[in-house]
Amino acid sequence: MQCPSCREQASKFGKTRDGQQRYRCRECRKTFSEPKPLPGLATDLESAVMALRLLLEGMSIRATARITNLDKDTVQRIVETAGRQCCQFMADAIDNHPFGDIQIDEQWGFVGMKEKTAFFQGGAADAGDAYTFTAIDRDSKMVICFHLGKRDSDHTWEFVEKLYRCVSGRPQISTDGFRPYMQAIPLTWRFDCDYAQLVKKYGSPDQQGQRRYSPARIIGVDERAVCGSPDEDHICTSHVERHNLTTRMQVRRMTRLTNGFSKKWENHEAMLGLFYAWYNWCRKHSTLKTTPAVSAGLTDEPWSLEKLLTESAKVVAA
Repeated sequence: MQCPSCREQASKFGKTRDGQQRYRCRECRKTFSEPKPLPGLATDLESAVMALRLLLEGMSIRATARITNLDKDTVQRIVETAGRQCCQFMADAIDNHPFGDIQIDEQWGFVGMKEKTAFFQGGAADAGDAYTFTAIDRDSKMVICFHLGKRDSDHTWEFVEKLYRCVSGRPQISTDGFRPYMQAIPLTWRFDCDYAQLVKKYGSPDQQGQRRYSPARIIGVDERAVCGSPDEDHICTSHVERHNLTTRMQVRRMTRLTNGFSKKWENHEAMLGLFYAWYNWCRKHSTLKTTPAVSAGLTDEPWSLEKLLTESAKVVAA
């Protein structure tokens, strides 16, 4: 444990009245206690963890409140606190790591109301479409980083710059045909990457297909090398697209055709941050038989949700 004042190592120094571990700095001799997993909340950890588990398995805020006997506002505060510290924890834990095969995609969602409704009804400034940019490592299935924003050039650049800080070496990168990537990725990496786009061709939907809430049938795929010398056998976005399904199934705010969508932008981002941190460090991947964080070499064993909250609280406190 590091001292929050001088950053030197501290030794254990008894416990507080409620059983929290105390420490004393070896250098400045100041004493301090281990940060709480969810600082600022009066809810006991067991109830908070149960609420988060339910939310991470696709339940809504109100359903979680009914099962745990917590107030819905309390459940929301737990999500906000846990989500904020998990976002900061991911940014701190995944830094300059050697990921070799990266796939990128954008997943549609919305906050408050859909973009068309917000345009005609004059919704709040942050109402409308909310795209989640995600980058996943093909081998470890690690969600390297994410960015919540509009599907435009500015937010694409912000996301790519985040990704650049997380990755070391010369990776191979695969995306769909979204045009802003064609400048953002090569220029951010200074052309020191192997980048290709996978562009899908869709046929005209028949009468039955027009009534479906799904895209038209794929009739072809184009592979386009943009930068470097990408391996043709690894030009693929299937893994990140499959991860999009996992997100929609396990995050109620992302499930289509429900009224469980987010009402505030910051709440939407907090829930996604919580989910991606839990997915990386706690949820065992069915193919890997372990967590992506273990597969990527960021930890030695799968974490419990309690440990994730504790470790992320330490990052925020530091």
